[in-house]
Amino acid sequence: MSEFDPDPERVAFLREVADDVRGDSSESKQLSNILYRTSDLYDEAEDTSPEEIVRNVKFILEVTERGGLGR
Repeated sequence: MSEFDPDPERVAFLREVADDVRGDSSESKQLSNILYRTSDLYDEAEDTSPEEIVRNVKFILEVTERGGLGR
């Protein structure tokens, strides 16, 4: 058994928390996006790795630091 085997309950829990923390602030949106991406590790319909998620999270933070994708 892998530490990231499909786990629909964990996916649902992480995505529920992500929905709960999402708010109007950029920080809450960032956290929500990170939680949602983390849930992909346990979603059998997704093909991702911890390394890909770390790269994605870094990208999210860099975009936010620059003020958005359009800059």
